[in-house]
Amino acid sequence: MNNDPLERRVPYNVSPPRYSVSHQMVTTAFELPNHRVMQNLGVVRGIVVRSRNVFATIGATLQTIVGGNITVWTTLCEQTRVDAFEIMIQHATEIGANAVIGARYDTTDLAYGTAVIVEPTSPGESYRG
Repeated sequence: MNNDPLERRVPYNVSPPRYSVSHQMVTTAFELPNHRVMQNLGVVRGIVVRSRNVFATIGATLQTIVGGNITVWTTLCEQTRVDAFEIMIQHATEIGANAVIGARYDTTDLAYGTAVIVEPTSPGESYRG
């Protein structure tokens, strides 16, 4: 899988895309500096369920014997989080949001937040990603 952010694709479509939520417009806070929330579009989420192949699982099992970081599982968890985040952004994009506030992870396979439409508080600034 290509990890280049410009080429990233989410595993499935939630609904037809309309706008674009840039990564800079996603925050764990409940407000974006220099922006005001104009409309709340509701909760958006990204869910990914993954498993490793049998050989990677055997390798991870052997790695537990010696201890330390089990890199096979760490990589799997990190990639799953990245994909869940991307799906959450896509979901927000598809329902017409231009930002996500209150973004959170629940374990490694679920990302969620509140899709919103924001506008800059200073005239002339752009807010669509």
